[in-house]
Amino acid sequence: MVIYGVAILAACFLVGMFVGDVLGALLGVKANVGGVGFAMLLLIFITNYLRKDLRLNLASEHGIAFWSAMYIPIVVAMAAQQNVVAAVSGGPVAVLAGTLAVVVSFALVPLISRIGPKGEPLPDVLGSEDAQ
Repeated sequence: MVIYGVAILAACFLVGMFVGDVLGALLGVKANVGGVGFAMLLLIFITNYLRKDLRLNLASEHGIAFWSAMYIPIVVAMAAQQNVVAAVSGGPVAVLAGTLAVVVSFALVPLISRIGPKGEPLPDVLGSEDAQ
């Protein structure tokens, strides 16, 4: 059910924000350091664990997958907006470093995709009769 996805999403967000705040305090920075990243990693690990070990029913798995898919792009977009504002006000070196990191990441995608043997294509999540 979708409610499980909302509960897991909320828990991961709260734990990630807490860890980011604690890490910021430990580093002496008055900001959340990596809370979004910790929350996303936690969400990935928890949903992977639930899918493999607890054998969720199909409705629960679809709810968790839906909210997992919704969380990552929304939070990354929010974090990216904050980072761009901070980088532009921080000067040209910060903008250059961010641009360089994006360009290098895009350039590495084809190289990373060639690692390992070719696998089987993933099965259709909705099934062939639902997709029509």
